[in-house]
Formats: sequence, C-alpha cells, structure tokens
Amino acid sequence: MDKNLRRELILDNFNNPMNKHTGDESYFMINTNNESCIDNLDIYYKINDGKIIDICFDGEACAISTSATSVMIKTLIGKTLSDAREILTNYENMINEQEYDSDLLGELNIYDEIYLQPNRKTCALLPFKSLRKALDACEE
Repeated sequence: MDKNLRRELILDNFNNPMNKHTGDESYFMINTNNESCIDNLDIYYKINDGKIIDICFDGEACAISTSATSVMIKTLIGKTLSDAREILTNYENMINEQEYDSDLLGELNIYDEIYLQPNRKTCALLPFKSLRKALDACEE
C-alpha cells in the first residue's frame, strides 16, 4: 500500500473516528489501557444472536490506538462472533509478523508495516486484545 495513502487513512480514522461515543446500558463495556502511555479506552459492544450489532468507544489514546479502534469497529460491526474472532486472529498475526489472510482484513491492512516501529505494536493491538477477551467470554 502506498505510504501516503496509509498515512491519510490512519490520520482520517484518528481525526474522525467511527462511533466515538459511549454506549447506553444495553451495551457491554470493557476498558483497555496501556500503562506506559496515554491510551485509555472504554469499548462498548452489543451482541445479539451471535452477531456483533454495534461497537463504539470513548476515551483518550494516541493516533495509532484511536485509528485502529475506528477501523476495527468498521470491520467488525455486523460480523458473527466466529467471523470476528477469525479477523482478530489474522490481524494479530499480521501485527506480529506471522502468516495471515490479508483478504479478511480489508482496511485493517493499513497497519501491515507497524512492525517497523516495534514500540507501536502495543498501540495497534490494544483494542483488539481487549475485544478478543470480551468476545471469548461470549457464548455463540
């Protein structure tokens, strides 16, 4: 992917993140934070009949964590829990330089070179690890 396009997409998702607001009492919430920086996000999610109906978030985080959360939300809304877990696994594999299916990731592929900045891997993985933990606790 072109570096300028990658940068533009990351900045657009940072400056105009999807679903940046709190969920109401019908949402489950999980907090995700990185003790070594400012990243502290509450991720709200709603699941019905084994499908992710909605995800939103609120809090403060760096450009990578905020944009990754925004793109994650766009990618996962409407997915079954099984499909979401598969996407999460492939994304985590991509960030950790392991084998992955880029076709499953769509826009998430903008983070395919984050390994070049090892200190940013935690930022890119933060919302995904937390949502995985939440989804793994859900029954299908």
